[in-house]
Amino acid sequence: MWTVVYIAPNHPVADMIRELLEGEGILVMQRPMGVPHLGASASVEILVPESEAEEAHEIIADSFEA
Repeated sequence: MWTVVYIAPNHPVADMIRELLEGEGILVMQRPMGVPHLGASASVEILVPESEAEEAHEIIADSFEA
């Protein structure tokens, strides 16, 4: 089961979060939200396997503390 761990405001931020998590060895899936014609400015859900959700939250939180 996949779990949403972050909702990125746009595709560039989603790609940054995906790269961050994948760099730590976590599987990541992105799912666009909202209206398709918004393209790169549409929000994107970041999903990880449920078993890795807690670790993903910690990685994301640690990266935004700085």
